[in-house]
Amino acid sequence: MKYIKNVALLVVGLYVTTLFFIYLDLEEKRPIISLFKLFQSNSSLEVIDYALDETDKKKTPISSNKDRNAYYGDLHVHTKHSFDAYIFGVTASPDDAYSWAKGKTIKHPLGFDMKNDEPLDFYAVTDHGFFMGMMQEYADPSGKMSNYEFTKAFHNLNDPENVTVESAGQRSNIFSSILAAAIIDPYPLWHPKVIKAYFNNHTQFALRAFDDRIHKSAWADVARAAEEHNDPGTFTTFLGYEYTTSSDVEGGNLHRNVIFNSSKGPIRPWTRIDSINPEDLWTWQDHLRAKGVDSVAIPHNSNGSNGQMFEVESFYGEALDREYAEKRMRNEPIVEITQVKGTSDTHPLLSPDDEWADFEIMDRRVGSRPPTYSMPAGSYVRDAYLRGLTLEFMLQGNPYKFGLIGSSDTHVAAASFDESDFWMKVGVLDGTAENRGTVPLSEENIGRLEEYMQAFNQPDSTKTLEQGEYANTGFTQWGASGLAAVWSEENSRDSIFNAFKRKETFATTGTRMAVRFFAGYNLEKIDLDSDSLISEAYESGVTMGSELLHNEDKRHPQFIIWAQQDKNSAPLQRIQIIKGQMNMNSGRPSEKIYDVACSDGLEVDPITNRCPDNGARVNINDCSISKNVGASELKTLWEDPDFDPSQKSFYYVRVLENPTCRWSTWDAIKAGYKPREDLHETIQERAWSSPIWYIPAYEDIDVIPLGGTVELRNFD
Repeated sequence: MKYIKNVALLVVGLYVTTLFFIYLDLEEKRPIISLFKLFQSNSSLEVIDYALDETDKKKTPISSNKDRNAYYGDLHVHTKHSFDAYIFGVTASPDDAYSWAKGKTIKHPLGFDMKNDEPLDFYAVTDHGFFMGMMQEYADPSGKMSNYEFTKAFHNLNDPENVTVESAGQRSNIFSSILAAAIIDPYPLWHPKVIKAYFNNHTQFALRAFDDRIHKSAWADVARAAEEHNDPGTFTTFLGYEYTTSSDVEGGNLHRNVIFNSSKGPIRPWTRIDSINPEDLWTWQDHLRAKGVDSVAIPHNSNGSNGQMFEVESFYGEALDREYAEKRMRNEPIVEITQVKGTSDTHPLLSPDDEWADFEIMDRRVGSRPPTYSMPAGSYVRDAYLRGLTLEFMLQGNPYKFGLIGSSDTHVAAASFDESDFWMKVGVLDGTAENRGTVPLSEENIGRLEEYMQAFNQPDSTKTLEQGEYANTGFTQWGASGLAAVWSEENSRDSIFNAFKRKETFATTGTRMAVRFFAGYNLEKIDLDSDSLISEAYESGVTMGSELLHNEDKRHPQFIIWAQQDKNSAPLQRIQIIKGQMNMNSGRPSEKIYDVACSDGLEVDPITNRCPDNGARVNINDCSISKNVGASELKTLWEDPDFDPSQKSFYYVRVLENPTCRWSTWDAIKAGYKPREDLHETIQERAWSSPIWYIPAYEDIDVIPLGGTVELRNFD
């Protein structure tokens, strides 16, 4: 008996001692206790090969093109495994998502068909890693978590009779209030699961609302679906997920999608519960890369980051340096410039001389309540490119030398690119024109919306206009966008992933136009009408995503740009080159836009650098467009009239189609209303290439900031 008592006391003593050391480590009371970390493992670095047994599967040879083909896809897709998608009424699976991408019709949560008349070339389901798969467990009243009080609001949430427009308010409350309270509810410090969380470097273990088995099961389902639907040569899938983080105070969006290069991946996603700092995500990626698992992280919705996505200091406010820049570019070679929650090319306040800057601007912080303004500086791609030049001038490296893609961010498994058939993003919440704010609200819906806003102490979210009272919840700033496009030798994981890495990518707002972009010093010798144009351009120059080094003879570079119309979209109106450069005497960046090719035989005005109006118009009564106006392709050789060989610079292409009706206009006229008068009636669908960076001859200049110490200089 005495022996048992002593053993019990010893066990309790060890337990309490362990808790004490964990407390000291977590609270950083004594750094020496960090030696305790030697006993930790890291479950997030366990690698699994999710490949299926394909011994019986007949392998078909893949055709390859050395001059590379354009492939179109979407790298930002959510299904029922995402916490928010499930709350919004989505029950579609990863299998449903891939089936839709390949051309099948699936159902929207509100019951209507979501059709895809033109299959995509590649697709990635990227459910939120954060609490992946947990919402379905909360909704099951027979599940082991159903006894928790917070899960009662989820019970039977997506039973067919409960997925209604009328449930939108309840679902918004679950998303904003109940879920937020649940996920921050940990076990007490003395609980065994806290010890398990500590020694496994897996914080989720310490949360009451989390079940590791369910979480890993959902992740395994995402991986299985990607493997089953991958068909090299025909349709490519990628294993991926969304790392959903934000800045800690003002809620600036810092979300990234993580895309893996093969069937191998981690046993679980690295999420914001592990760390809200994206720099820790890059460290995790580096560790996996050392184990043979490569990946790219793709930031999105920088427009909603309140200036935090493209900052000039680190997450914790430290000065950026070359090591930071190299690490970021190693892990984040491409950025998503356009999607349903707006386009992040530039902002009218940042580019006042750009007539096309006011395009699908979403100026709110992502997920904020009430919708809160997002400051433009540091939130847009062009501004990031310019900041990168100045950082490089300051000898801090350039962390913003990235390529561009588009994607959808759909949360209903099926992407919505068609302005005339737009189902938006968040299921029950925006699945009708009334909820989107494009047709007047019924009296019943006005009352329901007012009641919801009062219940949750939010400002009035309706707006009185000429035709009636409209929902004004921010959905009208969203857009029917976008697509990721690559130039790749073949439609396979390796080939397309390599295009991501070398940044030979371009973005579109959903149209499938094709954009080529080359730079070099002897391109004028290439016949633009030759069948060998592309192979000669690859041989003689560099393509999008690349650097063009200075020419020893100080020759000016030439650029070849070639855009081809999407056969199912409007004709092309113009090609533009957007140039950013840095004054090497001061580090001051500047930008300029040049029209370089015009449709209908028109020529660029050499004074304004603009094409004349080609006369393309839209009939707002029925959305018909001008016929026989515009071009099926535009192709040109261009030389920068303002080139200075001493100035570091970048160039990227923007291609504009003729105007067409915006989705909000389509919503209105299909319902028998005029377009809402405070919204743009038309848009110009567009594409953006990744930039080409011009690198001048190196100049050894001392750069010493005010306040810098003498140690910054080398007096040897």
